[in-house]
Amino acid sequence: MSIYDIPVNTLSDEPTTLGSLSGKALLVVNVASKCGLTPQYTGLERLQEKYADKGFSVVGFPCNQFGGQEPGTAEEIQTFCSTTYGVSFPLFEKLEVNGEGRHPLYTELTRTADADGAAGDVQWNFEKFLISPEGEILGRFRPATEPESEAVVKAIEAALPA
Repeated sequence: MSIYDIPVNTLSDEPTTLGSLSGKALLVVNVASKCGLTPQYTGLERLQEKYADKGFSVVGFPCNQFGGQEPGTAEEIQTFCSTTYGVSFPLFEKLEVNGEGRHPLYTELTRTADADGAAGDVQWNFEKFLISPEGEILGRFRPATEPESEAVVKAIEAALPA
């Protein structure tokens, strides 16, 4: 099964897949509204604006597993993201990234190792996974890595469709 075939729901609870984004490089991020890393939304949105017309999209999945830092409803999350950070990239359903309730998408993503060779559980909010336009998981960036860091930007630029 391709990463593009895994069922997910939009933030408004409509069934879909990431298949509608196939052909684009994707940066999949577990996001939260009340986290010390929440200001990373600014960098994520700048990446979206800079590379969207080159075949790229940030993809946000709200997650409440780390310190209860995403307690809001889908509507509250959407309002917060659009009014506070001007988020234009797609946001999907709130889901679990670790443990027994781990979403199948994150079962696939967490098999990928980071730059230090460590795979496994997501460490915290704002962990980032880069997916190629063909659906291959290319890289993993831990939460403290800023979205506009040199490593992330270089990886995105290398992954953009030709």
